Amino acid sequence: MSAVNDTKLNSAVFLLTGIPGLEDVHLWIAIPFCFMYVISIVGNSVILFIIKIDSRLHEPMYIFLSMLAITDLGLSISTMPTILGVYLFNSREISFEACFAQLFFIHSLQFIESSVLLLMAFDRFIAIRDPLRYASILTLPRIANMGLAFALRGVAVIFPLPFLLKRFQYCRANVLSHSYCLHQEVMKMACSDITVNSIYGLFITLLTVGLDSLFIFLSYVMILKTALSIASNEECLRALNTCISHLCAVLLFYSPEIGLSVLHRYGKGSSPLLQIFLGYISLLVPPLINPIVYSVKNRHLRAGIIRVFVK
Repeated sequence: MSAVNDTKLNSAVFLLTGIPGLEDVHLWIAIPFCFMYVISIVGNSVILFIIKIDSRLHEPMYIFLSMLAITDLGLSISTMPTILGVYLFNSREISFEACFAQLFFIHSLQFIESSVLLLMAFDRFIAIRDPLRYASILTLPRIANMGLAFALRGVAVIFPLPFLLKRFQYCRANVLSHSYCLHQEVMKMACSDITVNSIYGLFITLLTVGLDSLFIFLSYVMILKTALSIASNEECLRALNTCISHLCAVLLFYSPEIGLSVLHRYGKGSSPLLQIFLGYISLLVPPLINPIVYSVKNRHLRAGIIRVFVK
């Protein structure tokens, strides 16, 4: 009877995992995580605050940057409770409902961030290709509609996932290899056929991140073509320099995402530690680095921060 009860208890929750083999130093590992979260939340909040109060920054480029900051804040808040819970308090148990809710927010926010990066690439293309019509093309209502459409797309494609996972029976150890929940990992804990989840997960990833990355690549091909057609080398370099911050954000977001996707599907013999570190990079590094890169590289934003905080 107790064995049956133990099975039911085990199947009622998932167990989160920190870094295997380093359990004795989890408390020390929590310190850099705490710093990363503080910097991410403060950095993105400062960017939102500066853009809100400085009327000179009420332009399309900074509105898209605000969208990126909001998404990064959402990602940090979505992962922070479980990651810090595991490393600070060894709190490993997470209920099915909480796990499904967390993976919903993580995946939808990642898809929204991918869309925001595409919008920012479009913004740079218009600014370089047709600067005289820049303000008339990217009007506030048009920006709001594009942002809302992509946000709804990100939520809509992820919305079925918790329900697809909820129909499964989970009769294994239910030990996840990360300190947060991801769809591609949770579905492997099921005792049922996961073909539908696997196909749907791949389909929505190609539909969102795949298409976004393709259009971002095409945008930069056209940006490069336009910049190289400028007669003055100085003007050409100045135009390309406005894209550096965005390129850094794109590389920070897509590089670990692509690496994780390959490992999850084809890297069965790869090191579990590699997946763990790539997972942390994909979720924690973009919200940490994006505000730093934009604050350093963008002189108008930097000047706004200095005006407010350095008087």
